[in-house]
Amino acid sequence: MQSPLSLALNTAHSNQFPSYFRSLFLTHSLLISAPKSYFSSKKSRDRISTCTENSSRILIRAMPSGEGNGALRNFKLNESTFLASLMPKKEIAADRFVEAHPEYDGRGVIIAIFDSGVDPAAAGLQETSDGKPKILDVIDCTGSGDIDTSTVVKADDCRCIRGTSGATLVLNSSWKNPSGEWHVGCKLVYELFTNTLTSRLKKEREKRWDEKNQEAIAEAVKQLDAYDKKHTKIEDANLKKVREDLQSRVDLLRKQADSYDDKGPVIDAVVWHDGEVWRAALDTQSFDDEPGCGKLADFVPLTNYRIERKYGIFSKLDACTCVLNIYNEGNILSIVTDSSPHGTHVAGITAAFHQKEPLLNGVAPGAQLISCKIGDSRLGSMETGTGLTRALIAAVEHKCDLINMSYGEATLLPDYGCFVDLVNEVVNKHRLIYVSSAGNNGPALSTVGAPGGTTSSIIGVGAYVSPTMAAGTHSLVEAPPEGLEYTWSSRGPTADGDLGVCISAAGGAVAPVPTWTLQRRMLMNGTSMSSPCACGGVALLVSAMKAEGIPVSPYSVRKALENTAIPVGGLPEDKLTSGQGLMQVDKAYEYIQKSCNVPCVWYQVKVNQCGKPTPTSRGIYLREANSCRQKTEWTVKVEPKFHEDACNLDQLVPFEECIELHSTGEAVVRAPEYLLLTHNGRDFNLIVDPTHLSDGLHYYEVYGLDCKALWRGPLFRISVTITKPKAVESRPPLIAFQKLSFLPGHIERKFIEVPLGATWVEATMKTSGFETARRFFIDAVQISPLQRPKKWDSVATFSFPSSKTFAFPAEGGLAMELAIAQFWSSGVGIHETTVVDLEIAFHGIRINNKEIVLRGGEAPARIDAEALLSVEKLGPTAVLNKVRVPYRPIDAKLSTLAAERDKLPSGKQTLALVLTYKFKLEDAAEIKPQIPLLNNRIYDNKFESQFYMISDPNKVNIFCS
Repeated sequence: MQSPLSLALNTAHSNQFPSYFRSLFLTHSLLISAPKSYFSSKKSRDRISTCTENSSRILIRAMPSGEGNGALRNFKLNESTFLASLMPKKEIAADRFVEAHPEYDGRGVIIAIFDSGVDPAAAGLQETSDGKPKILDVIDCTGSGDIDTSTVVKADDCRCIRGTSGATLVLNSSWKNPSGEWHVGCKLVYELFTNTLTSRLKKEREKRWDEKNQEAIAEAVKQLDAYDKKHTKIEDANLKKVREDLQSRVDLLRKQADSYDDKGPVIDAVVWHDGEVWRAALDTQSFDDEPGCGKLADFVPLTNYRIERKYGIFSKLDACTCVLNIYNEGNILSIVTDSSPHGTHVAGITAAFHQKEPLLNGVAPGAQLISCKIGDSRLGSMETGTGLTRALIAAVEHKCDLINMSYGEATLLPDYGCFVDLVNEVVNKHRLIYVSSAGNNGPALSTVGAPGGTTSSIIGVGAYVSPTMAAGTHSLVEAPPEGLEYTWSSRGPTADGDLGVCISAAGGAVAPVPTWTLQRRMLMNGTSMSSPCACGGVALLVSAMKAEGIPVSPYSVRKALENTAIPVGGLPEDKLTSGQGLMQVDKAYEYIQKSCNVPCVWYQVKVNQCGKPTPTSRGIYLREANSCRQKTEWTVKVEPKFHEDACNLDQLVPFEECIELHSTGEAVVRAPEYLLLTHNGRDFNLIVDPTHLSDGLHYYEVYGLDCKALWRGPLFRISVTITKPKAVESRPPLIAFQKLSFLPGHIERKFIEVPLGATWVEATMKTSGFETARRFFIDAVQISPLQRPKKWDSVATFSFPSSKTFAFPAEGGLAMELAIAQFWSSGVGIHETTVVDLEIAFHGIRINNKEIVLRGGEAPARIDAEALLSVEKLGPTAVLNKVRVPYRPIDAKLSTLAAERDKLPSGKQTLALVLTYKFKLEDAAEIKPQIPLLNNRIYDNKFESQFYMISDPNKVNIFCS
């Protein structure tokens, strides 16, 4: 699973178990939170403007909002506009807004960055535009940097103590410690670093070690040579032993190079209370090759970052910033380092401030930040439920206004789970605005990830690229003629019919990165970048609202964003790609000003199909063939939701709106004309008739307008997505699509009813009509009830016109979308149309047992295979290489976690259930712990978190997941 939603990093972490174990212990912990019951019509706008810089000119011609979506044409970059393109702000009108309102640049706004950790030493992250500290707190919510410092020692007369590593540590005489008690602990420093940093350090340390080793070899050879010259003839036994010793020294030094293995230095940590606050210092002598460097006494003591906002580094070699936080009365020291450059990059897009380089400022340079590290260093930067929950706790504790989260995973159930319940509480009760990335799994439909694309209370953001970004940020020779969504940006709808993507923002930037990367900034692109761009834009709005005394509500801000966005693309179904469109800060601000006296309400939509006990959904999604062959009737319930602090008499009782209902496709989706809506909500029916539609994708909306204030735009929308699949009638089953034309960014979606009995597909692409290389994304998606969407994807590069065949699994009887997209930048400027002939063949072999489990004493297992579609060659093979052993825990402990990090906003405390298993393995064995109800579930889980660690009999951790 790929957690950080940034394509530039492209970090797919393979959590594989070591191949050699002897006697092992597996500890599996469940974190159990309190149950849920305890938580409580647009007008076209022609816009023409020009911008002149020095002698160069940029001509900006925007087509009507429904057609050209603000496309920038016929422009030429100069130095200033090039630098501005590296940190895109023009696309969302943030630059215009700040130019018109320089005091509303994010000042007074606090943003929590839920990510891999933010480096407080990175460029542009020291102070805000009005001179305040940029980063208010840096927290490791995962616990991956925790050190057990519960061991307490006393200093001797020489102010020396013994660390848990066994090293003797000299204390600084100026350090105050009235109690005389010193808490000690230690940690392997490589456990704190990213794989990239660790790899660099190992190479540099090996280089230094090799230089010293070569010097030692040269000296040993020199001594041996001198001895041989002095003793030309050796007969004395003692002289022979001396020579053998010299020769053995040479041989041993030479062998050392072959067996070199850098496990990394151990750092000792010391924690004490100076009478006012807890402080900590690190001894890094084993890390530094220079004599006398890294001594404990030379380390400038640090306290929790939020108190003094100070940080340190381990050594000049690694250049890695570290923050120290002390918990549980000095018994836990948290060493905070980032688990990838991702979080710092995201923070820079949101709010970086460069006093001497204002063009490289983030979107909201006046905003302040809280860094909440949710990417666990032990898991290669993947998020955990513990990290997510602690981050939410910290965001509420610091009274944050916004949250940006550029992380996510696939999910089984949208809008469901312990974390979603907590998010709803944070948004609805504490009024935090939650912005998150929609995912990088496009271009197929229903690829949005959790939580950004699947959670109702979160603003999910898609990734947009403009011509100026293409020319400047991506340095293309020629930019595309108009802006478009990145090919890989995830698309809706969700499995329950919700739109999935709320809005879009610029999805690429050259932004700050941590100091250990040995560079100031880096290019990354992904919805990881569009989310902080949108979050920074929202911070501008919140800054203005606070300054003008307008109540801040996630409901009103979201409505302003959705109803003022510029559509991307001119087709109704383009909303599944870009949401309501490209956000516009200035227009959203005008909307907020106009609607400041309108009640802050979120309109919750619940949809059920009449006559069927199907689960409640948030939209209508007709995907399978049977659903598209008949009319259906649906019951829609719209429930106005106020914030928890709303007054019953003053707000709930008087609430009443006369709603005018509209359908974007009256021939297919019919709705009543009017609806009287009160606080308790109202039901109405929809009739959907897809019977006369052609094969393929169709998208409609039913939306409600306030009859007395049409300017407010849609108050709620019911998404109706219909993907009518094409039947395969030939035998053997084969379907072909001829002469498909592709230009950069173009997507062809083919919806096919997979024949019953099919188990895999062979798709052949034959390309022609071009001379330079072309890059294509090929995605196939099927959706089964109560399962995650089944997705297969591939990226193919055609260096010249040719054919390629792709084989992938399929399930018979279900509709399949096959999406083929020419990458947005592939072939830009060449002006050639790529022609693709597509042939899809279905194959199937059905067997009665997909997995054979042999138990002692049982009769031979029988396997029946049957080809239902056509004659197939069967080449069975059987490999007995797995042993499945059930285990019961040898120990179980239920405990309450510390209140400092694990007390929920509602006041409930998180409990931890720790289960311990003991097992023994033979040499070269591989293990895979399986806990079916919990594995691979982060967001759609009613437990807060699950985590397991494998250790040897000496309690040394070997692996975790």
